[in-house]
Amino acid sequence: MVEAQKYFKFDWITIFLFFLLVGFGWLNILSASHTGETIDYLDFSQRYGKQLIFIFLTIGLIIILLAIESKFYERFSSIIYIISMLSLVGLFIFGKNVNGATSWYGIGGMTFQPSEFAKAATALAVAKYISDLNTDIKRIKDQITVVTIIAIPAILVLLQKDAGSTLVYGCFIFILYREGLSPAYLLITLSLIILALFSLKFGVLATSITLSLIVLTHHFIRKRKPLIIQPISIIIGSILLSYGVKYFYDNILPFHQKDRITIWLSLEKDPEKLERMKKTIAYNLNESERAISSGGLTGKGFLEGTRTTGKFVPEQDTDYIFSTVGEEWGFIGSTMVVILFVLLLMRILHLAELQKSQFSRIYGYSVAGIIFMHFLINIGMVMGLIPTIGIPLPLFSYGGSGLWGFTILLFIFIKLDSDRINQW
Repeated sequence: MVEAQKYFKFDWITIFLFFLLVGFGWLNILSASHTGETIDYLDFSQRYGKQLIFIFLTIGLIIILLAIESKFYERFSSIIYIISMLSLVGLFIFGKNVNGATSWYGIGGMTFQPSEFAKAATALAVAKYISDLNTDIKRIKDQITVVTIIAIPAILVLLQKDAGSTLVYGCFIFILYREGLSPAYLLITLSLIILALFSLKFGVLATSITLSLIVLTHHFIRKRKPLIIQPISIIIGSILLSYGVKYFYDNILPFHQKDRITIWLSLEKDPEKLERMKKTIAYNLNESERAISSGGLTGKGFLEGTRTTGKFVPEQDTDYIFSTVGEEWGFIGSTMVVILFVLLLMRILHLAELQKSQFSRIYGYSVAGIIFMHFLINIGMVMGLIPTIGIPLPLFSYGGSGLWGFTILLFIFIKLDSDRINQW
C-alpha cells in the first residue's frame, strides 16, 4: 500500500494550476474560433475541437512522464539534447514553411514544431552540465561550455526565422546567476540592451558622446582610479557596438522586424508615414489593443466579444489569445490570468529551492525562466509594450506542439520533485 501511494505523491498544487490554465485557455480558443453559429464542441475540424484532442492526449503524455524514473531524465539528458538538436538541424532539409518560418515538420495533415521541445532538452542539458562535480560556473572554461549549450539551439531557431523562440533562451542567464555567475554579467547584459536601444532611438553619435561623458566622469570621481586604459577601452568597445547595432538594423535585419522596431521606438521622422505604418504593419497590435480596451472592467461575457467573433484580430487563438481574455473577461479576468501565471511561477521557484539535488534545482529554475519569458514577451506584445514577436502564451495558445512542449517541460520537474516528497 505504501509502495503504491508513492506514485501519487506529486505537487498537486502545481498540477492544479497547470490544468486551470489549460482549461481556461481552451475556453478562450473556443471564443476565438466561434463565429456566432451553434457550437458543436466535438467538431474536430475546428481549432477548439483539435485543441480538445491535444488536451486529452496531454493527459496520456503526463502519465508517461510521471511513470518514468526520475533518474532517467538526468542520466540521459545529454542524449535527449543531441536528439533534439538533430531535429532542429533536420528542419533545414525537411522543414515546412509556416508564416515565413521554417520551424515545422509536416506529418500527414499535421505539423510538428521541434523548437517547442528543444527548450526542455536544453534545460536538462544545462542542469546536467552545471551539476557535474567537475563544473565550476565561476571558471571561464565552464562558462563558455554552458553558453555553447544554450547558444546552439538559439542560433538554430534564429536561422529558421523564429526570433521569438530565440529570445526565450536569454532566460538562462538568470539560472546561471542563481548558480554563482558573477552579477557583473547581468549588469553587462542590461547595459548592452540599453546601449542598443539608445543607439537606435537617439543615433550613434549622441549615444557615443553621452556614454563617453558618463564613463569618464565616473572614472575621475572615483577615489581609487584604475588605469585610464580601462575607461577608454569601455568607450571604444561601446562605440563599436553602437555602430554594429545600427548597421545590423539598417542592412541585415529583415524588413518586417525592422518595421516593427521602427513603430515601437517611433524611429520614423515623418509623422504621417509613421501613422500609416501603425495602421498597416501594426494592424494586429492595433486590433488587439482595441479588443482589450473594449472589454472594460468586467468584459463583454463568454462568447460575446464582438471583435473576437468578428475576427478583427489575426492569430487571435495563438499569439494574440490574451486579447480574447481582455475583451470577454475584462480587466478582472485579465488580472486573474496574470495572477495564475504568477502563482505557477512562484510555486515552481519555491519547489526549486526545496530540492536536495542540484540538478533538480537548476532544472526547476530553468522551467520557471522559460515560462516567464514566454509570458512576459507575449503579454507585452499584445499590449504594445514590446515589439510584435510571434510567440505563444504558455498553456493558453492554440497548438499541440506548444502545449506538449510546456507539458514535458513542467512535468519532468514535477517528477523530479516527487523524489523529494517521497523521501519524507
